Amino acid sequence: MTEKEIRQKVVATAKKYLGCKESDGSHWQFIDRYNSFSPLPRNHRMTYSAAWCATFVSAIAIECGLTDIMPIECGCAYMIALYKKLGRWQEKDSYIPKAGDVIFYDWQDGTDYAASDNKGSPEHVGIVTGVSGGIISVIEGNKNDAVAFRTVTVNGRYIRGYGLPDYASKAKPEAAPAPKPKAKCPYAEPEKALRRGSSGNGVRWVQWHLNSSTIGEKLKVDGSFGPLTKAAVLRFQRKQKLVQDGIVGPKTRAALKKAVK
Repeated sequence: MTEKEIRQKVVATAKKYLGCKESDGSHWQFIDRYNSFSPLPRNHRMTYSAAWCATFVSAIAIECGLTDIMPIECGCAYMIALYKKLGRWQEKDSYIPKAGDVIFYDWQDGTDYAASDNKGSPEHVGIVTGVSGGIISVIEGNKNDAVAFRTVTVNGRYIRGYGLPDYASKAKPEAAPAPKPKAKCPYAEPEKALRRGSSGNGVRWVQWHLNSSTIGEKLKVDGSFGPLTKAAVLRFQRKQKLVQDGIVGPKTRAALKKAVK
Protein backbone atom coordinates (compact mmCIF):
# COMPACT_ATOMS: atom_id res chain seq x y z
CA MET A 1 0.00 0.00 0.00
CA THR A 2 1.12 3.54 -0.65
CA GLU A 3 1.30 6.15 2.11
CA LYS A 4 -1.90 7.73 0.79
CA GLU A 5 -3.70 4.38 0.83
CA ILE A 6 -2.61 3.69 4.43
CA ARG A 7 -3.88 7.11 5.51
CA GLN A 8 -7.17 6.44 3.73
CA LYS A 9 -7.43 3.05 5.44
CA VAL A 10 -7.13 4.69 8.88
CA VAL A 11 -9.78 7.26 8.02
CA ALA A 12 -12.13 4.67 6.51
CA THR A 13 -11.74 2.43 9.56
CA ALA A 14 -12.65 5.29 11.88
CA LYS A 15 -15.60 6.36 9.74
CA LYS A 16 -17.26 2.97 9.86
CA TYR A 17 -17.91 3.51 13.57
CA LEU A 18 -19.80 6.78 13.13
CA GLY A 19 -22.84 6.76 15.39
CA CYS A 20 -21.45 4.39 18.01
CA LYS A 21 -22.37 5.88 21.39
CA GLU A 22 -22.48 5.45 25.11
CA SER A 23 -26.26 5.35 25.43
CA ASP A 24 -26.54 1.93 23.77
CA GLY A 25 -23.15 0.58 24.86
CA SER A 26 -21.83 0.36 21.30
CA HIS A 27 -18.70 2.22 22.42
CA TRP A 28 -17.75 -0.73 24.62
CA GLN A 29 -16.02 -2.37 21.66
CA PHE A 30 -13.31 0.31 21.70
CA ILE A 31 -12.73 -0.18 25.43
CA ASP A 32 -12.57 -3.95 24.99
CA ARG A 33 -10.14 -3.72 22.07
CA TYR A 34 -7.89 -1.38 24.02
CA ASN A 35 -7.95 -3.49 27.20
CA SER A 36 -7.08 -6.63 25.22
CA PHE A 37 -3.87 -5.09 23.86
CA SER A 38 -0.63 -6.41 25.30
CA PRO A 39 1.36 -4.91 26.83
CA LEU A 40 -1.30 -2.55 28.11
CA PRO A 41 0.10 0.99 28.41
CA ARG A 42 0.95 1.77 32.02
CA ASN A 43 -0.94 -1.48 32.84
CA HIS A 44 -4.03 0.72 33.11
CA ARG A 45 -7.36 -0.83 32.15
CA MET A 46 -10.15 1.37 30.85
CA THR A 47 -13.66 1.30 32.29
CA TYR A 48 -16.82 1.74 30.25
CA SER A 49 -17.66 4.96 32.09
CA ALA A 50 -14.29 6.70 31.54
CA ALA A 51 -13.67 9.37 28.87
CA TRP A 52 -12.77 7.40 25.76
CA CYS A 53 -11.55 9.80 23.06
CA ALA A 54 -7.92 8.57 23.21
CA THR A 55 -9.14 4.99 23.57
CA PHE A 56 -11.08 5.36 20.32
CA VAL A 57 -8.00 6.60 18.44
CA SER A 58 -5.99 3.75 19.96
CA ALA A 59 -8.61 1.18 18.95
CA ILE A 60 -8.37 2.36 15.34
CA ALA A 61 -4.56 2.05 15.47
CA ILE A 62 -4.88 -1.49 16.85
CA GLU A 63 -7.43 -2.51 14.21
CA CYS A 64 -5.24 -1.15 11.40
CA GLY A 65 -2.12 -2.84 12.78
CA LEU A 66 -0.26 0.46 13.09
CA THR A 67 0.53 0.66 16.82
CA ASP A 68 4.26 0.94 16.10
CA ILE A 69 3.77 4.31 14.37
CA MET A 70 0.45 5.32 15.95
CA PRO A 71 1.13 4.84 19.68
CA ILE A 72 -1.81 3.85 21.83
CA GLU A 73 -2.86 5.34 25.15
CA CYS A 74 -6.08 6.09 27.00
CA GLY A 75 -4.87 9.53 28.12
CA CYS A 76 -4.20 12.44 25.78
CA ALA A 77 -1.13 13.75 27.64
CA TYR A 78 0.41 10.29 27.73
CA MET A 79 -0.28 9.85 24.01
CA ILE A 80 1.45 13.15 23.22
CA ALA A 81 4.46 12.03 25.24
CA LEU A 82 4.68 8.89 23.10
CA TYR A 83 4.58 10.90 19.88
CA LYS A 84 7.34 13.13 21.25
CA LYS A 85 9.40 10.04 22.05
CA LEU A 86 9.01 8.91 18.44
CA GLY A 87 10.01 12.37 17.20
CA ARG A 88 6.60 12.67 15.52
CA TRP A 89 5.06 15.53 17.52
CA GLN A 90 4.04 18.76 15.76
CA GLU A 91 3.77 21.60 18.27
CA LYS A 92 2.71 24.35 15.85
CA ASP A 93 -1.03 25.04 15.92
CA SER A 94 -0.69 26.53 12.42
CA TYR A 95 0.42 23.22 10.90
CA ILE A 96 -1.79 22.09 8.01
CA PRO A 97 -2.51 18.42 8.73
CA LYS A 98 -3.10 15.51 6.40
CA ALA A 99 -5.73 12.79 6.55
CA GLY A 100 -4.71 10.28 9.21
CA ASP A 101 -2.86 12.78 11.40
CA VAL A 102 -3.93 12.86 15.05
CA ILE A 103 -5.17 16.20 16.39
CA PHE A 104 -5.18 17.17 20.08
CA TYR A 105 -7.27 19.89 21.75
CA ASP A 106 -7.06 22.07 24.84
CA TRP A 107 -10.41 23.64 25.69
CA GLN A 108 -8.68 26.30 27.83
CA ASP A 109 -7.01 27.97 24.83
CA GLY A 110 -6.94 31.77 25.06
CA THR A 111 -8.49 34.38 22.81
CA ASP A 112 -5.05 35.18 21.32
CA TYR A 113 -4.89 31.64 19.90
CA ALA A 114 -4.02 32.79 16.36
CA ALA A 115 -0.86 34.59 17.48
CA SER A 116 0.25 32.24 20.26
CA ASP A 117 1.14 28.58 20.62
CA ASN A 118 -1.18 26.58 22.86
CA LYS A 119 0.92 24.67 25.37
CA GLY A 120 -1.82 23.79 27.83
CA SER A 121 -2.98 20.42 29.05
CA PRO A 122 -4.60 18.33 26.27
CA GLU A 123 -8.19 17.32 26.89
CA HIS A 124 -9.42 15.69 23.71
CA VAL A 125 -8.14 13.95 20.57
CA GLY A 126 -9.37 12.85 17.15
CA ILE A 127 -8.25 11.68 13.70
CA VAL A 128 -8.04 14.16 10.82
CA THR A 129 -10.10 12.98 7.84
CA GLY A 130 -9.18 15.80 5.46
CA VAL A 131 -8.50 19.50 4.94
CA SER A 132 -10.24 21.74 2.42
CA GLY A 133 -10.23 25.51 2.13
CA GLY A 134 -8.57 25.94 5.51
CA ILE A 135 -11.18 23.75 7.24
CA ILE A 136 -10.04 20.59 9.03
CA SER A 137 -12.49 17.70 9.23
CA VAL A 138 -11.97 15.41 12.22
CA ILE A 139 -13.59 12.20 13.42
CA GLU A 140 -13.62 11.75 17.18
CA GLY A 141 -14.69 9.27 19.80
CA ASN A 142 -16.54 10.62 22.84
CA LYS A 143 -17.75 13.76 21.03
CA ASN A 144 -21.01 14.33 22.88
CA ASP A 145 -20.66 10.70 24.04
CA ALA A 146 -20.53 9.32 20.48
CA VAL A 147 -18.31 8.84 17.43
CA ALA A 148 -18.91 11.96 15.35
CA PHE A 149 -17.35 14.59 13.11
CA ARG A 150 -16.01 18.00 14.07
CA THR A 151 -14.67 20.82 11.88
CA VAL A 152 -12.03 23.31 12.98
CA THR A 153 -10.09 25.95 11.09
CA VAL A 154 -6.37 25.67 10.46
CA ASN A 155 -4.60 27.45 13.35
CA GLY A 156 -7.98 27.66 15.05
CA ARG A 157 -8.78 27.98 18.71
CA TYR A 158 -8.33 24.95 20.98
CA ILE A 159 -5.76 23.16 18.78
CA ARG A 160 -3.02 21.84 21.06
CA GLY A 161 -0.89 20.16 18.38
CA TYR A 162 -0.60 17.06 16.24
CA GLY A 163 0.72 13.53 16.42
CA LEU A 164 2.11 12.54 13.03
CA PRO A 165 2.16 8.78 12.46
CA ASP A 166 5.03 7.88 10.13
CA TYR A 167 2.84 6.35 7.43
CA ALA A 168 5.63 6.64 4.86
CA SER A 169 7.66 4.07 6.79
CA LYS A 170 4.86 1.51 6.34
CA ALA A 171 4.35 2.13 2.63
CA LYS A 172 5.68 -0.35 0.12
CA PRO A 173 7.15 0.92 -3.15
CA GLU A 174 4.89 0.32 -6.10
CA ALA A 175 6.05 -2.54 -8.27
CA ALA A 176 7.47 -1.48 -11.60
CA PRO A 177 5.16 -2.37 -14.47
CA ALA A 178 6.11 -5.52 -16.31
CA PRO A 179 8.00 -4.76 -19.52
CA LYS A 180 5.82 -4.88 -22.58
CA PRO A 181 6.67 -7.95 -24.65
CA LYS A 182 8.14 -7.19 -28.01
CA ALA A 183 5.90 -7.67 -31.01
CA LYS A 184 6.50 -10.88 -32.96
CA CYS A 185 7.06 -10.70 -36.68
CA PRO A 186 4.80 -13.03 -38.69
CA TYR A 187 7.38 -13.39 -41.50
CA ALA A 188 10.49 -15.53 -41.61
CA GLU A 189 13.83 -13.76 -41.44
CA PRO A 190 15.54 -13.71 -44.84
CA GLU A 191 18.79 -15.64 -45.18
CA LYS A 192 20.28 -13.55 -47.98
CA ALA A 193 20.89 -9.87 -48.51
CA LEU A 194 17.96 -7.86 -49.85
CA ARG A 195 18.09 -4.71 -51.93
CA ARG A 196 15.98 -2.61 -54.27
CA GLY A 197 14.21 -4.91 -56.69
CA SER A 198 13.95 -7.82 -54.21
CA SER A 199 10.51 -9.19 -53.43
CA GLY A 200 8.72 -11.77 -51.29
CA ASN A 201 8.27 -12.51 -47.60
CA GLY A 202 11.89 -11.62 -46.85
CA VAL A 203 11.12 -8.05 -47.91
CA ARG A 204 7.93 -8.15 -45.84
CA TRP A 205 10.14 -9.11 -42.85
CA VAL A 206 12.28 -6.02 -43.51
CA GLN A 207 9.27 -3.74 -43.94
CA TRP A 208 7.59 -5.09 -40.76
CA HIS A 209 10.77 -4.53 -38.75
CA LEU A 210 11.23 -1.01 -40.08
CA ASN A 211 7.63 -0.19 -39.08
CA SER A 212 8.07 -1.79 -35.64
CA SER A 213 11.48 -0.29 -34.91
CA THR A 214 12.24 2.70 -32.75
CA ILE A 215 12.21 4.98 -35.80
CA GLY A 216 8.64 3.85 -36.58
CA GLU A 217 8.36 3.84 -40.36
CA LYS A 218 4.93 3.51 -41.95
CA LEU A 219 5.68 1.37 -44.96
CA LYS A 220 3.14 -0.75 -46.76
CA VAL A 221 4.10 -4.36 -46.04
CA ASP A 222 3.71 -5.54 -49.62
CA GLY A 223 6.90 -7.55 -50.18
CA SER A 224 8.21 -5.14 -52.82
CA PHE A 225 11.63 -3.52 -52.14
CA GLY A 226 10.94 -0.22 -53.90
CA PRO A 227 12.30 3.33 -53.43
CA LEU A 228 10.30 3.97 -50.23
CA THR A 229 11.63 0.82 -48.58
CA LYS A 230 15.19 1.67 -49.64
CA ALA A 231 14.86 5.21 -48.25
CA ALA A 232 13.62 3.76 -44.95
CA VAL A 233 16.54 1.31 -44.85
CA LEU A 234 18.98 4.18 -45.42
CA ARG A 235 17.40 6.20 -42.60
CA PHE A 236 17.65 3.21 -40.30
CA GLN A 237 21.27 2.54 -41.21
CA ARG A 238 22.15 6.19 -40.64
CA LYS A 239 20.55 6.17 -37.18
CA GLN A 240 22.26 2.90 -36.27
CA LYS A 241 25.61 4.16 -37.61
CA LEU A 242 25.80 1.32 -40.14
CA VAL A 243 27.15 1.46 -43.67
CA GLN A 244 24.50 3.39 -45.61
CA ASP A 245 24.16 1.29 -48.72
CA GLY A 246 20.41 0.56 -48.69
CA ILE A 247 21.14 -3.18 -48.60
CA VAL A 248 19.73 -5.36 -45.83
CA GLY A 249 22.57 -7.72 -45.02
CA PRO A 250 23.46 -9.59 -41.75
CA LYS A 251 24.45 -6.47 -39.77
CA THR A 252 21.36 -4.50 -40.76
CA ARG A 253 19.11 -7.50 -40.05
CA ALA A 254 20.66 -7.89 -36.56
CA ALA A 255 20.13 -4.19 -35.86
CA LEU A 256 16.53 -4.37 -37.06
CA LYS A 257 15.78 -7.23 -34.65
CA LYS A 258 17.24 -5.31 -31.70
CA ALA A 259 15.34 -2.13 -32.59
CA VAL A 260 11.87 -3.67 -32.40
CA LYS A 261 9.82 -1.86 -29.73
